[in-house]
Amino acid sequence: MKYYATGRRKTAIARVWLMPGEGKISINRRDAEAYLTRPTNMKFVEQPMIATDTRETYDVWATAKGGGLSGQAGAVRLGIARALLRINAEFRGALKSAGTLSRDSRKKERKKYGRRGARARFQFSKR
Repeated sequence: MKYYATGRRKTAIARVWLMPGEGKISINRRDAEAYLTRPTNMKFVEQPMIATDTRETYDVWATAKGGGLSGQAGAVRLGIARALLRINAEFRGALKSAGTLSRDSRKKERKKYGRRGARARFQFSKR
């Protein structure tokens, strides 16, 4: 039985499938540790499975598009958390207290016209 969920973060979107297995995580047909490169991103992805004690019970197969590696890691994390909810609704308390169910809606602020950046202003001159 496969369980599907979608996760998003910044401009990254991840489609996540969970299936019974021995705990392999693959993102874009590559091993997650090789794909994400940073150990902090790997810990971030594993967080929902560790919170529910299902790390060695399910295999994760994910496709991630857009954004950078940390945005994709956040998207995969949310996708895993949502897929775990489809498996068992009783995981909700553990996932919510771990903070893995909330969508991190922070995005890069747009650059305003006539200015150098999103918040940069012209230098103030009194005279």
